[in-house]
Amino acid sequence: MADTHASGPLDGFRVLELGTLIAGPYCGRLLGDMGADVIKIEAPDRPDPLRDWGQATGGHQYFWTVHARNKRCVGLDLRVPAGREVFLDLVRTADVVVESFRPGTLERWGIGYDVLSELNPKLVLARVSGYGQTGPYAERAGYASVAEGISGLRHLNGFPGQAPPRMALSIGDSLAGLFAFQGVLAALLVRERTGRGQIVDAALTEASLAIQESTIPDYHKTGHVRQPSGTRLDRVAPSNLYRAKDGLWVIIAANQDTVFRRLMTAMDRPELATDPRYATHGARGERQDELDEMIAGWAADFTATDLIELLNRHGVVAGPVNTVAEVMTDPQFNARGLFVDHVDPSVGSADPGFDPVPVKGVGVVPRLSDTAGGVRWGGASKPGTHTDEVLGDLLGFDQQRLTELREQGTIA
Repeated sequence: MADTHASGPLDGFRVLELGTLIAGPYCGRLLGDMGADVIKIEAPDRPDPLRDWGQATGGHQYFWTVHARNKRCVGLDLRVPAGREVFLDLVRTADVVVESFRPGTLERWGIGYDVLSELNPKLVLARVSGYGQTGPYAERAGYASVAEGISGLRHLNGFPGQAPPRMALSIGDSLAGLFAFQGVLAALLVRERTGRGQIVDAALTEASLAIQESTIPDYHKTGHVRQPSGTRLDRVAPSNLYRAKDGLWVIIAANQDTVFRRLMTAMDRPELATDPRYATHGARGERQDELDEMIAGWAADFTATDLIELLNRHGVVAGPVNTVAEVMTDPQFNARGLFVDHVDPSVGSADPGFDPVPVKGVGVVPRLSDTAGGVRWGGASKPGTHTDEVLGDLLGFDQQRLTELREQGTIA
């Protein structure tokens, strides 16, 4: 179940989250996971469109319940002077602002970092965008699919000679959110020494580029352009997936010399581990197709379960290709308590279409031994659920002031 009392390393820090969809809000979610008080600000007439993504029952949208967890939702219009005035009052109480608008949006509204840092010199501003805050593409709209393409990441996916497919996720968004989260933590650490905040500039394109291992240095020094290689990496052998006799796929990764020796022992071919044709990583890379064919023929005699058990007994790195249904019943993930309940704080059993069962989602990763953080509540499916609470508690607004702002359309 959700732990409403979970503590975390960021207890006592306050985050104002602006922007929509995945990348910026994912950074906010990670900060909330670690205990920060995250206040999500949405325009009263244009709430985050992610509220409508994915599977839902009635008004209960399941992805939103997980993605917006640990956040207090406030409806506030930053496009009008009265809304910006309220926002600036909140900035005075905050440690971090996370925004994911096109570069220049805050400046057009008169609330750029020059204004924010003058009010609160300790403020860290995390800016998540498609291309970054500078450069010839800065003002372009940016989505994960295009970021993955322009960064070269999409080119590496799929099989040679075929159209490069996308992973069935917006991976560039999540990567940018992760790098923004990392940058916020680093900026807060520096602030402890200097007393001043700074800007964290995270781009979807650069996050997608940063994870590409050796592609840049290899091209720079040799001109080598890495190509898509299907289910394996070229010259990394044996490391591929193989079909068991029950039709299921098993990944066997035995490219390291010591692991290859264990695989050959499991296959009753120990002599091949010292055969000059296979004894070294380089030699095996030259005979990748030959090795794959040999292992595929052997693996086809076992069910997937028996094959994985045999390989793991011999210390060979191996595992299944699970669907999400199999992931949720996997004993390793369940023993680690990875699937936790998320309870929507804005709906009740009397609401039409309400699903009373909490939504399962992946818990906090990584886990800390002493201040682990946790899921305190799920995302509020009703925009503005916490508007009165936040503005009342943090800014001292009474009911009359709240009513006035609501009648003006400034808050919701």
